[in-house]
Amino acid sequence: MTIRMMIVAGACVCLATVEAYAQQTGLSSADKEFMIMAAKTNMTEAHLGQMAQSEGAATDVKNFGQTLTQDHTKAYEELTELSGKTGESVPKGINVGKDATIQQLAKLKGPAFDRVFLRHEIQDHEKAATAFRREAERGRNPEVKGYAQKLLPTIEEHLREAQKLAKTAGKA
Repeated sequence: MTIRMMIVAGACVCLATVEAYAQQTGLSSADKEFMIMAAKTNMTEAHLGQMAQSEGAATDVKNFGQTLTQDHTKAYEELTELSGKTGESVPKGINVGKDATIQQLAKLKGPAFDRVFLRHEIQDHEKAATAFRREAERGRNPEVKGYAQKLLPTIEEHLREAQKLAKTAGKA
């Protein structure tokens, strides 16, 4: 084998390695869609948590709202940091005027707010848990997949808490 052939073969191996690495760490369309969905979900849940703190009747609902605001704000901040690493931009805000849940809850106060809020929290966290679980299992980008794996237990805990509170609110 001549030196020229060895150089060409080495260059081919390098190119193949770079391409394989790019595919492994690049974002698939599913990873991108997940990041956008996660950003919107985190911002919406933080906003709904603030609404629960101010409009809810039950102390437990207000406390749950505070937990949602804290956890989802932190999750959004982590996602923003991740988006900087991956180069994928995520939404920076939500349009509360176009969010049907926010609009519906804006008209309610007290026990009526609590019941509707908790029903939406159960539905929203069921959908979020499904999406985070799918990304955690099938995500291509290791960092995006890791983000989903890290946050899935928190989302599942929020779901359990909403279900528990909904049972109590139904008796009130």
